[in-house]
This record gives sequence, structure tokens and C-alpha cells, in this order.
Amino acid sequence: MSLRLRDPSTCHYDQISLGEVMLRLDPGEGRIRTARQFNAWEGGGEYNTSRGLRKCFGLRTAVCTALVDNEIGHLIEDFIMQGGVDTDFIKWSEDDGIGRTVRNGLNFTERGFGIRGAVGNPDRGNTAASQLKPGDYDWDHIFGKLGARWFHTGGIFAALSESTAQLTIEAVKAAKKHGTIVSYDLNYRPSLWKSIGGQAKAREVNREIAKHVDVMIGNEEDFTASLGFEVEGVDHDLSSIETDAFKRMIETAVKEYPNFKVAATTLRRVITASRNDWSAICWHDGKFHESRQYPELDILDRVGGGDSFASGLCFGFLEHNDAQSAVDYGAAHGALASTTPGDTSMATRKEVEKLMKGGSARVVR
Repeated sequence: MSLRLRDPSTCHYDQISLGEVMLRLDPGEGRIRTARQFNAWEGGGEYNTSRGLRKCFGLRTAVCTALVDNEIGHLIEDFIMQGGVDTDFIKWSEDDGIGRTVRNGLNFTERGFGIRGAVGNPDRGNTAASQLKPGDYDWDHIFGKLGARWFHTGGIFAALSESTAQLTIEAVKAAKKHGTIVSYDLNYRPSLWKSIGGQAKAREVNREIAKHVDVMIGNEEDFTASLGFEVEGVDHDLSSIETDAFKRMIETAVKEYPNFKVAATTLRRVITASRNDWSAICWHDGKFHESRQYPELDILDRVGGGDSFASGLCFGFLEHNDAQSAVDYGAAHGALASTTPGDTSMATRKEVEKLMKGGSARVVR
């Protein structure tokens, strides 16, 4: 059974995301603690899907977020514009001149190499996005009058504050009311939930959101920590997973949440920071669909690979409404995104489809 998607002719947007967009500061091949210069990018778990869908796949996307009205905020806005994502739903907060009451989020990120793992050091307390709250958006206007075929948000944004958790619940309910497909990436981050109730709060919030989700995305740790489902056969460091055990967990999850029409995840075995086994799996309509395997995939920058998987998955359903196509697009897009720096994909649709068909890395002339 295909997903019940809204007619694109009746929708101004193919996809809208809700989440924080931060300024990523990247020391390249070096370390944060010894860096003398940084490359600047934009990034955010939810937003990255919108940018991938627009820049790689050519769809009409927008992001709902908030920034401080200062030079840093407008730098992030400029990055969003370069990615082609509509900025009409950015909420601008007045700058207090020092960041005492509101700030823009910063994300210092090391790529890792070999035996040295990637390191993320976000500086995102008291940000404009974390202060978003229910009532800040007219969802009936966005999903009703304007129209969107797909809405994506996730557990990172929901964890920023009590108010963003409530806004997320408000948003997914509104999207469902208007017939928009809702996808949600659990993206469990212990550090984000620590000060607002820990894992117990994460499960309380995510279980409520899950009642309104059509497409649930998450790895084994996400499903265990955020929803309370255990995965048998997973090693303690989550470096590998037994696929059949994960399938059993998904089957349990969809029984508890019959509203799930799709459940999907990447399957990653970390060999080193620079080399991973990579693939993906998707459950839809009672069947599992597995992507092509990418053994010993060379990794330049793993950050954002899962978000690129999510955008490819979304594109596969929006374009073909087919689960096998969706998981193949997602896995290929995520693999390619891992070969370039920054949170967001630099791949083209042509490159993704070539990889899906088993294309090689021979030079293109």
C-alpha cells in the first residue's frame, strides 16, 4: 500500500521542516582545542533534510526556525538562502547586544580520522530556536492554505526546551489534521535531555509525538532510549547490529504504534572513524526492504549522513511512493554526503542514482 500523499498541485511546498539551524564551525583536519581557523557551514538535524531535498533533488522546501537579528543570524540566513530553502518562516528575535537573553546556536564539530572519533561540541543554550513555543506559527495557514506534502521534525528540536517539545506536538497534530505526511527522526542526544528530565522525559515527550507520526526514523539507540524498545543482539558500544534483531524490534514498535506507516534506519558498523560499513533498512506495509550494501565506505565527514538518508528516503516516497526506491535513495544519498565536509549534502540526484545502480568512482570527464 502506498503512502497517501497530497497532490503536489495543491501544495506550495513539497516539504517543510521544524528545527534549529546552527552555525557549524569546522577545524577541518585539525582539532577544536588547537584550531587557529574554522570553516563555517550551517546545519541542523531537521533543516538538513530540507536542504538535501532542495539542493540535491530539486523539491520545494522551507524551514521553520528562529534566529537572532544580528550579523551571525544573518550569516546563517545567507547559508540557508544558498541552499535554496525558503526563509519565510524564520522568526527573528531582537538582539540584546550581548546574548544574555537570546543567542544563535554554534556547533563546533571535528570530523575524526582513523582511531580518533568525530567530536561535536555544541554551544546552543538559550538560543532563539529553543525559545520557540506553541502559538508562534499559524499551522492552519502553513499546512492548510499554503499546503505541504511532507512535514519533518525530530528529537533534537523537541529536546531543546519544554516549549519546543510542546511546539513539536502542536505541529505534528496540525500537519496530520491537514493530511500532510509526518516524519520524525528520533535522534536521541543524552546531553540535550539531561537538564530537562533525562531519559524519562525523553520517553514521555517522544511517546506522545510518536502517536502522530507516519514515518519514524531512528537507529537502535534511538528506539531504545526514546521509545523504550530494546534491541537484542546489539553490542554494548553500538558498533554493530544484528539485522534480524532490529527487525523484531520494529515489528514490536509498529504494533504499539499502528499509525507508523514506515519505520526506517541506517545500519552502520564503525570500523574506524574513516571507514564504516553502511546500509539501511525500511519497514512498510508489513514488509522489510533493505538497501544496497556499502561495505567499508570511506568517510570524510560522517556528521549529517543520517539526515541525508532521511531526505533521500523522503524523496523516494514523494517521487515514486515506493519503499524500496525510498530506502535505496536514502542509503545512497547518505553515503555520498559522508564523502564531503559539512552537515549538508553536496551530491546531485544524478550522482545518487548512479550510485544506486552500482556506479563506480571512476573519473568523470
